[in-house]
Amino acid sequence: MLVLVCVAALSSVTAQDKFFTKNGKVSFYSKATLEKIEAHNRSATAVLDSKTGNIQFSVLVKGFEFEKALMQEHFNENYMESTKHPKAEFKGQITNNADINYAKDGTYPAKVKGKLTIHGETKDVETNGTITVKGGKVLADSEFNVALADYKIKNDKLNNISNTIKVSVNCTLEPLK
Repeated sequence: MLVLVCVAALSSVTAQDKFFTKNGKVSFYSKATLEKIEAHNRSATAVLDSKTGNIQFSVLVKGFEFEKALMQEHFNENYMESTKHPKAEFKGQITNNADINYAKDGTYPAKVKGKLTIHGETKDVETNGTITVKGGKVLADSEFNVALADYKIKNDKLNNISNTIKVSVNCTLEPLK
């Protein structure tokens, strides 16, 4: 009987080590001469292992929504070629994970390092973010810049799109059950 109680206790602790969401938010912004280019995706999948600091994000490129349908069409067909490259992914680690207390509510700076894959190209990235622990949930936030040339995304100079896009990631992850 004692063995069963120990196994049950251990499995509940292990479940609390992993956090997950299917509703993460990824947005990007680019300033253009004639208008801003902004899109939002509210269906990013993210998994965080609080024990190791391993973190993964995945987002379907066609899930980005624009203010104008024509922008969305150009984004998917001309720039991202989303039929050929349907998703963008990040796989990495919170390098200062030992400084984050996932058992205590609070806000902690996070340093993240890993590989970002966009448009079929994978590059090493490092960025800073924030991990907020609140009521058993983990909120992960980060902003970073992506250079279009690094991911072989063509830039149509006629539209004067910036060569660098600002990306924002905001996810509320819940314990994986």
